[in-house]
Amino acid sequence: MQFKLGLIVNPVAGLGGSVALKGSDGADTAEQALALGATPKSNERTKLALSQLLPYQSDLVIYTASGEMGEHTAKAMGFTTNVIYQAPDKTTPEDTEQVAQLLLEQKVDLILFAGGDGTARNICNTVDDTLPVLGIPAGCKIHSGVYAITPKAAGRVVEMLITGELVSVSEADVMDIDEVAFREGTVRAKRYGEMQVPTELRYVQSVKNGGKESDELALADIAAYVISEMDEDETYIMGSGSTVAAIMEEMGLANTLLGVDLVRDQQLVAQDLTAAQLLELSDNSTKLVITLIGGQGHIFGRGNQQLSPELIRKIGKDNIIVVATKSKLKALNGRPLIADTGDESLDAELSGFIKVITGFNDHVMYAVGHSE
Repeated sequence: MQFKLGLIVNPVAGLGGSVALKGSDGADTAEQALALGATPKSNERTKLALSQLLPYQSDLVIYTASGEMGEHTAKAMGFTTNVIYQAPDKTTPEDTEQVAQLLLEQKVDLILFAGGDGTARNICNTVDDTLPVLGIPAGCKIHSGVYAITPKAAGRVVEMLITGELVSVSEADVMDIDEVAFREGTVRAKRYGEMQVPTELRYVQSVKNGGKESDELALADIAAYVISEMDEDETYIMGSGSTVAAIMEEMGLANTLLGVDLVRDQQLVAQDLTAAQLLELSDNSTKLVITLIGGQGHIFGRGNQQLSPELIRKIGKDNIIVVATKSKLKALNGRPLIADTGDESLDAELSGFIKVITGFNDHVMYAVGHSE
């Protein structure tokens, strides 16, 4: 299974810094900076990030725009590269937004981008919090929380994802300042939104120990978070397994440990349903809550055959909520989660990286493979 990495490089990011223009925003600023002797740096910083991934060239495909927006750097370093957008010689913020939209449609696992706060704003306009992103710091202004501390650090986080290490996903603010005011000596920062950002995972001691008490605490956190996110107008299919059972217990509902139940407005609608019953009672707004079944990391195909390919297709991947403790994921030793639905094309569609809820407002990105 190859990692699908989206790459966006803002070729003019940071141009204004070395020539005291305090940024690169504005249609004429880049040309003014070049006229003053500035040299583009964003692709050089992108190379530093991608250099961390050279040992994994066979494990990833880079989706990017043509020329200086990513293609030249990725191909020069030997990465398999798919060009999805033809960029003009003089790029604009609209080009960044269009590339981000196409990367969303390609269902990449992560967008890695090189730029500054303006670039982060452009990507946030399109991506919002629907897809994990990570910034390579290349601009004059780096106020946003979506950037790695250095280009190599950005590459290291992507390396962790590719090699199957647990990587938390958290929300980070997208900030920017008014460059015109800044050039006049006034710092005026504003929050423009937030995006999902993968960060290096730091286990809390209670979960790291993996004892019974710490697992109970982790399950309580998972249950509390899932319940807090439940919409009273939506129906939830609650899969089998002890982690899902903890959520049911927290709601005070009877649970079919080895079966599948239906919940709406935190009330039990039906218990121990068959595949046919689930298909009849669900629609494309129904959510499915599942966990790992069995010792091999299966999320489908072991102990939950009631979740038929027809049902999963009807619900859609975006409505699947996976829950698990970090200790349970760590016990897989980097092996991917497995989708074995009985439909090979569906298994392939489900593969890639998925968010797994591991605590209260705590997620990790984890790979999903499929049976072969």
